[in-house]
This record gives sequence, structure tokens and C-alpha cells, in this order.
Amino acid sequence: MDWTRAIDAYCERTDPGFWAEPVNALTNAAFLVAALVMAWRLRGTQLALARPLVLLLALIGVGSFLFHTFAQPWAAMLDVLPIMVFALTYLYAASRHFLGLSRRAAAATVLAFLVVTALAMPLLSQLPLYGPSASYLTLPLVILLYAWLTRADAALSRGLVLGAGLLLVSLTFRSLDAPLCDSLALGTHFGWHVFNALMLGWMIELYRRHALAPSRRGR
Repeated sequence: MDWTRAIDAYCERTDPGFWAEPVNALTNAAFLVAALVMAWRLRGTQLALARPLVLLLALIGVGSFLFHTFAQPWAAMLDVLPIMVFALTYLYAASRHFLGLSRRAAAATVLAFLVVTALAMPLLSQLPLYGPSASYLTLPLVILLYAWLTRADAALSRGLVLGAGLLLVSLTFRSLDAPLCDSLALGTHFGWHVFNALMLGWMIELYRRHALAPSRRGR
């Protein structure tokens, strides 16, 4: 594999130059801002998985910036990996703390999610509009599933529904980039960055609120 070949995947890019996607590149600052906000929100807490999630959130911004500037396969890998690790880490944390599963059961849930996603991708990739985002489409579905499973905790369940909604908005921006390219030269991928950063920050905040709720502090 040629790790340095040029990738032209987004509407804004019209040449292989470093700053060919200035808006797509610079809007990755949203991830860094979200990470800084959540690092501040978590000060003084002892939540085992929260700080790794904040670090991963920052790495998502760095990896995506590298991809939208260098636009080469090695940078694409650095773009995708932090997102994948964040999603799996959060699923593990949610299984442990939202559903109260054991470590082994939470790990099995993560493995099951990976298997289901792999099996569903061929079908999801055929969906109109959202097909190019098939690898992400199981995420809002699993968040909504957890919202239903935690419905006895109204605040948590509503928060998860909000998270799923924000993710669907960000996926819509991601998916519209190519279809609207002829009429919108800038594209819409930048909206994926902004709303995705907001969504990921919110999901960490939801984890923080749930863990620090008065009813759980004495546990």
C-alpha cells in the first residue's frame, strides 16, 4: 500500500496542497475546545475512564487535522483510529456504569458491537445518502438502545437521546458533502466536525453527571 498517495475525498479539496481544505482543517479546533472544556469539568474527579475519553477527544481533532491537511493514507489512519477507540471505550464505560454490567460482560458487549457493525455494514452502505457513513451508523442505534435500557433514569435516558440526535445531525452533514458539492463548493464536512465535537463532549459530560449524581456518590 502506498501510504503517501494523495486522497481527494471531500468537496472542499481541489488540489493536493496542505491548505487545500482550510475550513475542514481548522474546524477540528472544535474537538480541542470540547476536550479542554471537559478536562476543566472533570477537575477534582476520580472517574477512571473519563480522562482517557478526553484525551481521545483531543486526538480525534489532531488526527482529523492531519488528514484534512496531508490527505494521505497514513493520516487517514490517524483520523479513524481515535474515533474507533473513543467509541469502543465509551461503549465499555456505558455498559459498566449505565447498565451496571461486569467487566467481562461489558467487554463482551463491545465485541458484540464490533461483530454486528461488521455484519451490518454491507447493508448500511446501500442506504441512500447515509451509505458513505455506513461505518458510523450503528453508533446512534446503540446509543438509542442504551437510552431505552436506561429509561428508568429519565435524565440519563434523555441525555442519550440527545447524544444520538447530535450524532445523526453530524452524520447528515458528513453524508451531504458529496451530493451538494456542485451547488456548495465549500461542502458540508465541516458540520460533521462541529456537531461531532459537540456530541462527543456531551457524551463525556453525561458520563460525568451520571457518575457524580448524589445517589451514586456513596456507592
